Amino acid sequence: MKASFIDELSLPAIAAPLFLISGPKLVIECCKNGIVGTFPALNQRDTAGFEAWVIEIKEALAEFEAETGKKAAPFGVNLIVHGTNPRVQADLEICIKHKVPLIITSLGAVPQLVEAVHSYGGLVFHDVIKKRHAEKAAEAGVDGLILVAAGAGGHAGLTNPMSLITEVKAFFDKTILLSGCISTGNDIASALQMGADLAYMGTRFINVDESLADEEYKQMIIDSNASDIVYTAAVSGVNANFLRPSLESMGITEDMWAQTKKIDFGEELDAAKAEAKAWKTIWSAGQGVTSIDDSVSTTTLIDRLKEQFVTALQRQQEVLKKYL
Repeated sequence: MKASFIDELSLPAIAAPLFLISGPKLVIECCKNGIVGTFPALNQRDTAGFEAWVIEIKEALAEFEAETGKKAAPFGVNLIVHGTNPRVQADLEICIKHKVPLIITSLGAVPQLVEAVHSYGGLVFHDVIKKRHAEKAAEAGVDGLILVAAGAGGHAGLTNPMSLITEVKAFFDKTILLSGCISTGNDIASALQMGADLAYMGTRFINVDESLADEEYKQMIIDSNASDIVYTAAVSGVNANFLRPSLESMGITEDMWAQTKKIDFGEELDAAKAEAKAWKTIWSAGQGVTSIDDSVSTTTLIDRLKEQFVTALQRQQEVLKKYL
């Protein structure tokens, strides 16, 4: 059973929560334009700042709906459910207080958290990169699984999306989201054709005016292709995809990124700060950079994605006529 809000979207897509990049402006513009906008709670330095962002988003979307009579898409928050995140409980309480519609969990599927979100009518989607993780999340009662396939930005997996969707749909009948190299409306149509209910787009939303990414970061994405994406655990201790030029600019050689051990970036007060320090100067992206050649407003991008999506479906209809 898929999430009911999907039928209300203008495009079956979610702008993924991007570490250090997604903020209120990006989330608000996504929701106004009919797709789900999300951000990581840890993009704010503390829980008080996180709550301020939630309030800002809620007020902006309420104002939009009052002025236009249109319903905005729901927004979501990413919570890192792991022992290295000391804020998870406090941030969860803020989500409950403000009834955040969608919670995206990473690095841990916890039944108690799912129950807490369900208590106010919220939904929980969980990141997975392999079948075993998906099975554990399903047991925890999550409402959706985000299948992070080969080539995705950030902490990606190595499994082909077709194989991963087939494996997961064999035991999970709720909402399926596909992540990995989705940068165009045609890609969104392909994700649905493979069996996903929603496309989960990260790298493409780095290059919008409302993102918090540096202009140099955006330009590097424009200048890069799939061969410039390096899969390494050297940055955070967990395998993820990064832009080769950003690794090289920090003096990280091919021999270093081939290691499985995390590079020592110096002492930090906690794991979250260490992660932020690393990702601030070493930039992540997925192999979908191949399709990105500009940086535009969120509205312009979503309008373009819609047009491409419709065109892709029309082409499929023409193909279908040949076989009926």
